[in-house]
Amino acid sequence: MPLRRNAAPDIELAVPSLLILDDDDDTCKLLSDALTQPGRDVRLALGPDEAFAALRQRPCDVLLTDFDLRSTQNGLDVLRAVKVEWPETQVILMSGYSTLESAVAGVRAGAFDYLAKPFDIREARSCVDRAFATHQPVETLPLGGAALPAGLVGRTREMLDVYKQIALAADAATAVLVIGESGTGKELVARAIHEYGRGNARPFVGVNCGALAETLLESELFGHVRGSFTGAVADKKGLFEQASGGTIFLDEISETSPAMQVKLLRVLQENEVRPVGGNRVIQTSARVLSASNRDLTEEVAEKRFRQDLYYRLSTFVIRLPPLRSRRDDIPMLAAQFLRSACVSAQREAQITPGAMEALAAYPWPGNVRELENVVERLVLTSRSGRIEQSDVDASLAPADPPRRGTPAFSDLPSLDELEGRYLAHVLSVTGGHRTRAAEIMKVDRKTLTRMAARHGLDGD
Repeated sequence: MPLRRNAAPDIELAVPSLLILDDDDDTCKLLSDALTQPGRDVRLALGPDEAFAALRQRPCDVLLTDFDLRSTQNGLDVLRAVKVEWPETQVILMSGYSTLESAVAGVRAGAFDYLAKPFDIREARSCVDRAFATHQPVETLPLGGAALPAGLVGRTREMLDVYKQIALAADAATAVLVIGESGTGKELVARAIHEYGRGNARPFVGVNCGALAETLLESELFGHVRGSFTGAVADKKGLFEQASGGTIFLDEISETSPAMQVKLLRVLQENEVRPVGGNRVIQTSARVLSASNRDLTEEVAEKRFRQDLYYRLSTFVIRLPPLRSRRDDIPMLAAQFLRSACVSAQREAQITPGAMEALAAYPWPGNVRELENVVERLVLTSRSGRIEQSDVDASLAPADPPRRGTPAFSDLPSLDELEGRYLAHVLSVTGGHRTRAAEIMKVDRKTLTRMAARHGLDGD
């Protein structure tokens, strides 16, 4: 029987079942061998009548059926009939004569996916795994034998649509742009696309474009040659070269400067990079995934982002929904984060129904990342091992407003303190390299040394 849909974390699961329908016995056996795995029931049917008899005896979670069955009923007819009698069953169509019309008809009839024959076995496995994942109460979606990272989970329509887009984007070699608010899981989507894709054996490297100064970002992305600037004591490969054949993820791409946007555009057009200070160009075959918490179409309209670069990056666009628009996923996410937090803290805890209702009612401006942090904090502060609604209310309560009579800016740091914080941050980013830090801060090395001494940062 199909897996029961229930948000309770301690549910017992039935054995996942797959029914393969094809009029060719050899094809059935080949697919059975490829798709059989421990804990999965796989059955075969050589015609529609045999398939319907098997379903009436015991419904299945996933039906993999050929389109042309050499019968009065084809795969599309089977799909429509199954969706009427067993709507929970996910149906995947296969066809050796794929056309746009048949694919559209299949999607409109409710097919989970459409595979063209001859197909790659790895692709078929991935497709079937994704179909099974829509039934799983466990909050992970299989990714070629690995689970999606915590946070990219859910069974709402919004998230299932994201899963489908990930699947469509993974097998293409095109650039993908992920748009979503901070904390929605944009990097998780990028990693999922990489893991699903053909180049998943090659490196996945990522960089936050908003966290580095422009000069440092250029060196990180394109590399540099020895002697190109003070502190460049050896040649260094850039991330584009390191990711060749794999994936490079440019997070917060909207934070790049106009000059850097021009350089990135050239890389995407020519598939080559020029290290800082170098004369030769290096070919790169890295697939480019990028992300932004801003709508880049608005940034283009406001002349803050190059239109030509936007077109290069947005061949395929995935928009992540904020957590407040998929509240039904909150219990699933909370249960996932609860288990992880309990393991990390080496203690047991459970969320009471009242507490779960409070979590589901909160608007979560920080999205999934905020929910994860709150659950982790609740586990650490829980005394009895039971997280009550009062615990959630206290954890989500806004900070106390300033007392009457308190100056409005009394809690702001001084300029001297800000200078010390900034210097500490730059030294941290450069690994303590003072010459490079001085270049970033636009001061000479002696001035930086005096600043470091004044702020107590003159040690190693």
